[in-house]
Amino acid sequence: MIYVLDTNVILYFLRGRLAEPLPAGDYLVSVITEIELLSYASIPPDDEQLILEFLAAATLTNLSPATRTAAIQLRRQHRLKLPDAVIAGTALAMDAELLTNDVRLARIPELRCRQVRLKP
Repeated sequence: MIYVLDTNVILYFLRGRLAEPLPAGDYLVSVITEIELLSYASIPPDDEQLILEFLAAATLTNLSPATRTAAIQLRRQHRLKLPDAVIAGTALAMDAELLTNDVRLARIPELRCRQVRLKP
């Protein structure tokens, strides 16, 4: 199975907040997620290193024509913020399931989404 990881799921994983392991499969990370993860103004060096190690183990996806087209359609139809549209568009273009806890993305009918359970 192929999964696209939303930024929130990666942060939950890195902070040890997942109640269950991520499902087995291949993980894709949008270039937008990479930018979101590494652009926090006051990111501690240890956290940055942890993020870089995680990203090195995943497959980074760029903005392919199919991703751009899907993102444009999602943004038009569902009025998504640009980062969310690109991440969701990546999942559609790659025929992957999106792992996200973003309720708005989970409501998009054409998008296969799965939420992750968090520790109490």
